[in-house]
Amino acid sequence: MVRLLGYFFGLGCILLLGVSAVAAVYLSVVSKDLPDYEVLANYAPPVTTRVHAGNGALMAEYAKERRLFIPIQAIPDRVKAAFLSAEDKNFYNHPGIDVGGLMRAIAVNLQNVGSGRKFVGASTITQQVAKNFLLSADQTFDRKLKEGILSFRIEQTYSKDKILELYLNEIFFGLNSYGIASAALTYFDKPVTDLTIAESAYLASLPKGPNNYSPFRHADAALTRRNWVIDRMVENGYVSQADGEDAKKQPLGVVNKRNGGSVFASEFFTEEVRRQLIDKYGDKMLYEGGLSVRTSLDPQLQIEARKALQDGLVSYDERHGFHGPLKQIATSQDWGPELAKIPTLSDVPEWQLAVVLAVSDDSVDIGLRPDIDVGGKITPDRKRGSIAAADMRWAYRWSDGDHKTAKSPSGVLSPGDVVYVEQIGDENSTKYRLRQPPKVQGGLVAMDPHTGRVLAMVGGFSYAQSQFNRATQAMRQPGSSFKPFVYAAAMDNGYTPASVTLDDPIEITLSNGQVWKPENYEGEGGGAHTLRFAIENSRNLMTVRLANDMGMNLVAEYAERFGIYDKMNPVLAMALGAGETTVLRMVSAYSVIANGGKQIKPTLIDRIQDRYGKTIFKHEERVCETCNATDWQNQDEPNVLDNRQQVLDPMTAYQITSMLQGVITRGTAAGKIKLNTDVAGKTGTTNDQKDTWFVGFTPSLVAGLYLGFDTPSDLGHGMTGGSLAAPVFNEFMQAATKDEQPEKFVVPPGMNMIAVNRSTGMAAQPGDPNAIVEAFKPGTGPASSYQVIGGDISSNTLPPEEILKTSPQATQAVQSGAGGLF
Repeated sequence: MVRLLGYFFGLGCILLLGVSAVAAVYLSVVSKDLPDYEVLANYAPPVTTRVHAGNGALMAEYAKERRLFIPIQAIPDRVKAAFLSAEDKNFYNHPGIDVGGLMRAIAVNLQNVGSGRKFVGASTITQQVAKNFLLSADQTFDRKLKEGILSFRIEQTYSKDKILELYLNEIFFGLNSYGIASAALTYFDKPVTDLTIAESAYLASLPKGPNNYSPFRHADAALTRRNWVIDRMVENGYVSQADGEDAKKQPLGVVNKRNGGSVFASEFFTEEVRRQLIDKYGDKMLYEGGLSVRTSLDPQLQIEARKALQDGLVSYDERHGFHGPLKQIATSQDWGPELAKIPTLSDVPEWQLAVVLAVSDDSVDIGLRPDIDVGGKITPDRKRGSIAAADMRWAYRWSDGDHKTAKSPSGVLSPGDVVYVEQIGDENSTKYRLRQPPKVQGGLVAMDPHTGRVLAMVGGFSYAQSQFNRATQAMRQPGSSFKPFVYAAAMDNGYTPASVTLDDPIEITLSNGQVWKPENYEGEGGGAHTLRFAIENSRNLMTVRLANDMGMNLVAEYAERFGIYDKMNPVLAMALGAGETTVLRMVSAYSVIANGGKQIKPTLIDRIQDRYGKTIFKHEERVCETCNATDWQNQDEPNVLDNRQQVLDPMTAYQITSMLQGVITRGTAAGKIKLNTDVAGKTGTTNDQKDTWFVGFTPSLVAGLYLGFDTPSDLGHGMTGGSLAAPVFNEFMQAATKDEQPEKFVVPPGMNMIAVNRSTGMAAQPGDPNAIVEAFKPGTGPASSYQVIGGDISSNTLPPEEILKTSPQATQAVQSGAGGLF
C-alpha cells in the first residue's frame, strides 16, 4: 500500500514538474515579447492645445484626444477616493494584482455561467495601466497573462502615486475627453480642484462605460451608477454617511462644455491662429502637443468690430432690397420639425429663423424655429410672433430687379416662406423685424500701432455663413487708401505738404501703344493745388503726376518697405492702388505712420508655451535688462531698448498724419468721423466702386476695412470709401475709444510749424483767411516763388500761360509778384 502511494506520489511529482516546466517555458515565451514598461517613465500623451484671448479667456481647444495633463499632487483626495472606490479599493495594498478580488470575480462568473448575465472583471488600476499603455484590448488569455506580468513589474518600478497619475491622465471619459482634468472641464466646466463629491463620483463611474452612463442618453443609469460609487466611498471610509446621502440627492449637473471656447465672435480670429500654428509647428504639434497659446485678441474690441462691420453690411444690403425667402416649407401641419432641420447662423444669435404663417397688409404672423435639446430632440413648444409693416419696409423693394416694388407685406412674403427675424424689445417681446444675410461682404482689422498686436479681426458677416477670412485671405485693390504711401515717399525725398502740382487731364501712352487716361472721381478737377489738397480730396491726376515726377521705383520701394506688397510692379497705375493686397497688410502699413515710422511685425499671437510651460515663441522682441529687479535701490526706471528698424522718418510720419487729419476734417471723409480724440485716415474707392475702403488711426489704435462683393462688382453709384466704409470705421472707433482719455498726435522735436496759403503753398500773409499751419522739416519751408511740379508727364510740358488759365490761385500769385517758376 505504501509502495502504491509512493508510486502515485512520484507520478504526481513528475506531472507537477512537467506542468511547471511547460508553464515555465510558456511564461518564458510570453515574457520574451513583453513591451518595455520603462517607457512609462517618459509618459508624454497627446495633450490638448488651448488658445486664449489677451485677457486669458479660453477661445478654442484643438485635440485628437482632448486631454490636459495634471500631476497627482494637484488631484484632490476626494477625487482619488472616488476612482479607488469605483475601480480598485485595495490599490495601495496589492502588488499589482488583487488576488482576493480575482477569486471573488471567478466565483461570481462561475455562478453567472448559463444565466445570461455579464461576466465581471477584476482588473486593478495597475493592470489597466499595463493594458492601456502597453498592450492591446484583445480578450485573450495571452494578453491577460502579459497584463499580470507587467503589472508586477510596474509595481516594482514605479510608486503607487505615479501609477495612479498615469491612470487618471490616460483613461477615456467619453465626449472625446481623456484624463480627469479634461473630463472635469468637459462635463462640469470647472477644474479638478473644484469637483464636489457627487461630481467626482460621476466621473469615476464613466471609465467602466462612457456610453452606458451618458448623462444625455442614459441619465437614469448614470445617476444609479454615480450613487453606487458614492455608497462605495462611504463604505470605504472616504466620505461620511451624511455627506454621502447629501451627495446622492444632488442632480448630475452636467453642463457639456464640448466646444472648448468661450469668446464670442472670435471665430475668424481663432481660425487664423489655427492656420498659423499649423504652418509653424505642423498638425501633430497642434493636435497632440499641448501648446498654450496666448493671443492678442481683445474680446470687447472684437465684439465692437463685429457689430460695426455687420451694421455696415446690413445697412448697405437693406438699401438695395430684398433677396427673397431662404426656402419654402409646408405650414398646414406642425411646421416645427421641418423648420428645425434648416441650419442657422450660429454666430449671429441675435437673428432667428422663422416661417411665415399668415400675411396681411399690416403685418406678418410668424412661427419661430424650435429649440433642440442636448439629446437632439426638438422641444414641443411653438413660439410665435409678428412683423409689423414698418419693420420690413426696406424689403418692399426687390434686389433682383424682376419684381415690382411692393406696397405692403403681402407683396413681399407668403405663407411657408422661411426668413430671418430679429426680436424687438425685451426677451418676452413677440415683435420682430425682418432680416436677411447680406450678399456684400468685407473685412476689418484693429491693431496696436506700437506693437503690431492685432486686437480685433472680422473676416465677414458670419463665420457660419462663410469661413473665408476677408481680413487676411481676400486680395483686393486698396484704391486711394494706398495714396498715403506715395505721399510718404515724396515727403521723405524733398517734397513738402505745400508743394504744388497740376490737377489737369493727362494722357499716358503705355508700352503696348494703348493710351491711359486716368481721371479723378466723377471727373472733377483742374488747376494746380498743394499736395495736402491732393491727398485730402483724393486727386488721382495729382497723385499720378507726383508719382511720375519722383519715379515709380521709389514708390515701389516704399510700398515693399511698409509690407503692402512683397514685390510691386512699378507702373503708374499702382500709385492709385491698382495692386492687390489684404486688409491686415494695409492696417500694418498705416501702423508704421501712426507709431512714428517704426517697423512692426503684425501678430495674432503674443506667446506660445509647450506642454511643460516653456516659452517657445514670444512676439515681443524689445529688450529690458533691468525690468526684473527684485527690489528698488534708487536705480533709474527700466529702459526698454527698442531695436526695431526705423523705416520712415518720424517727421515724415507726422506730416502724413497731419495731411490725413485733413481728409477727415475737410476731405473725402468730412463729416463721417466724429471722435473725441485726434484721428487721421484715408478713404479708398476702386474703379467702378467695386471696393470701398477706409483705414485710419488715433495715437494708440489703427483700424481698417473694406466692403465689397466676393466676386467684385459695382456697389452702385455714390458708394465710396467716404459714404460706405468711413461710417463703419466711425462706429467701431467710437465704441473703442469711448472710455479713453482724448489723445493728441505728438509733433516730433525740430519740426517747424509755418502758416501757408492752402492754395499756393507759399507763406501766408498776416490775416490771410486761406491760411493753414503746415509742418516742415528743418531746412525746408514754403516756396519763395510759385512752383508747379509734374507738369511734364506725357512729354508735353504745359506752358505757363496754360497753367494760368486753369489755376486762378497761380494767376493771383504771379500778379502779386510771387514769382514765375513753374
